[in-house]
Amino acid sequence: MKILQIVPSVSLIYGGPSQMVLGLSQALALEGIDVTLITTNSNGDTGQAPLDVPLGKEIEQDGYKVIYFPCYPFRRYKFSLPLLQWLGSNAKQYDLAHIHALFSPVSTAAATIARQQKLPYIMRPLGTLDPADLQKKKQLKQIYGLLLEKPNLAGASGIHFTSQEEAKISEKYGTHTPDIVIPLGVNIPESLPPLGKMRQELDIAPEIPIILFMSRIDPKKGLDLLLPALETLHQEAIKFHFILAGTNPQDPDYENSIAEKIKQSSLNSIITITGFVTGETKLGLLQDADIFVLPSYYENFGIAVAEAMATGTPVVISDRVHIWQEIESAAAGWISSCELSQLTQTLRQVLLHPENWQEKAMNARNLVQNQYSWNAIAKRMIEAYQEILN
Repeated sequence: MKILQIVPSVSLIYGGPSQMVLGLSQALALEGIDVTLITTNSNGDTGQAPLDVPLGKEIEQDGYKVIYFPCYPFRRYKFSLPLLQWLGSNAKQYDLAHIHALFSPVSTAAATIARQQKLPYIMRPLGTLDPADLQKKKQLKQIYGLLLEKPNLAGASGIHFTSQEEAKISEKYGTHTPDIVIPLGVNIPESLPPLGKMRQELDIAPEIPIILFMSRIDPKKGLDLLLPALETLHQEAIKFHFILAGTNPQDPDYENSIAEKIKQSSLNSIITITGFVTGETKLGLLQDADIFVLPSYYENFGIAVAEAMATGTPVVISDRVHIWQEIESAAAGWISSCELSQLTQTLRQVLLHPENWQEKAMNARNLVQNQYSWNAIAKRMIEAYQEILN
């Protein structure tokens, strides 16, 4: 089986939903699937240098092949005419294409080419069909969706959603394409940094609970609820230290506004802002955190949540993070609505009852191992591919 993965970019700057294509490709290759990933060298839309990678050449990586193409002529929109020309010439060599992202010009054009070349394809929306996300640039998306994405969705062999809730609420423009509901996977670390290393580096006392937010600094992530909730708990003399890890190079104004709010608040003395973190620093923060929190207004999966659970860190999330039901069923964390009073009360109860943390942590890690490991996800994905091809 020869599978083509297509995604606008795999740069770290675009976060987990794009990065997961690398994990998926590696996991499929380990199962014996011939995988080629095509993408661009895009590395952000606001002046960052492109990825320093060979262009237009097959690169062997973790058992699969990847080909990077230059963003041309529209770097801002991750558009690549060379990628599309390559696809037009090579589509017939593959059995199926898995296209990641909607409302992205290169993905839209790739689906059109696949349809013209009679190459079966699956589309993964990355949450862009969520009604809340469709409200952004609403008029433009309505036109784009009806004229361009509707025929792409109608012509697809399936739409890959990462949760039942995402599939349930997504707008499909009247198409009847089958749903393929398979969650994202995460890499379960084989080893972790020494426990307490990041706590020591950040000079946080061993007895002080650490609450960690590690995600893009974006309005949808619920920081407008989380910061006042923490402020209330601080005023109640409940002890904790809050770590804010993340960035948003596409909206630096919002990121700066959050930093300014923190600076002016009573939380300033018990908050550490790390910016974007990777590698050992990222694992160290996840390892040393007592609680991971993400009160998003909408999240089609929440890859950061799964990454936290993979290190054995229980989570506090909103009921709009669409894997909340699985987390609740596994007793791997605590669920709150997107209401300030309930989020405050949930965090209060969590912090006042540390005797529950260890059991939740074990359940969190078990949940990831059983449902979100790349090995399990690859097997389910291959079954979906085979069903389409049969």
